Amino acid sequence: MKTIFVEAKYDKELIIPKIVLNKLPSKIMLFLTAQLINQKKQLIKQLNNAGKIVVLKKTPHTIYEGQLIGCNTEVIKGDFEAFFYIGDGMFHPEALIVKNDKPVHIWNMISKDYKLLTLKDAQKLRKRIQSAKMKFLISKEIGVLVTTKPGQNKLEQFMKLKKDYPEKNFYLLANNNIEFDRLEDFPFIECYVNTVCARIAYDDYDKFPKIVLNVEDLA
Repeated sequence: MKTIFVEAKYDKELIIPKIVLNKLPSKIMLFLTAQLINQKKQLIKQLNNAGKIVVLKKTPHTIYEGQLIGCNTEVIKGDFEAFFYIGDGMFHPEALIVKNDKPVHIWNMISKDYKLLTLKDAQKLRKRIQSAKMKFLISKEIGVLVTTKPGQNKLEQFMKLKKDYPEKNFYLLANNNIEFDRLEDFPFIECYVNTVCARIAYDDYDKFPKIVLNVEDLA
């Protein structure tokens, strides 16, 4: 059976409100959801006409420059003052503050709301990550979450952990989806390492019976 991927597009022309434009610094990195990529050129033109310099970047797991997905929690370098995200919801832009110190200006084109995320908003999450790293270092029995989904399977990370930390016991917990209630079947595990989507450890940490840490955060 063939699988066909069809892109959905937001066809209503977007006009960035002047009050939002005035809040933006002079040099921004623009990010959009996939549904808005078709409007990228005209949005950049609006920003340029308002005196803004726009920087674009293609992030991992995306198709287009300027496209943002919720898994983009990596450090993003470049010559710009702030991020500017256009889209609905907070899931995507919250990914930007995980490891980046620059502010994130958000315009929700559905609700017409403007919001600003700063380093202060990221501090709670970053403190939790540091606490999880400390728990990992002092723990011996480690459960490693691995998905069997094509494109997301990172079994090699499990093997690397065993090599890098030979003094610890690692247990491979592989499934298509993470079933949080099933983790209760392993009471001896002291800490979990997540190799699946990074947002699971950030957004669903309270569903785990023990501390959870993303494998990328061990670096």
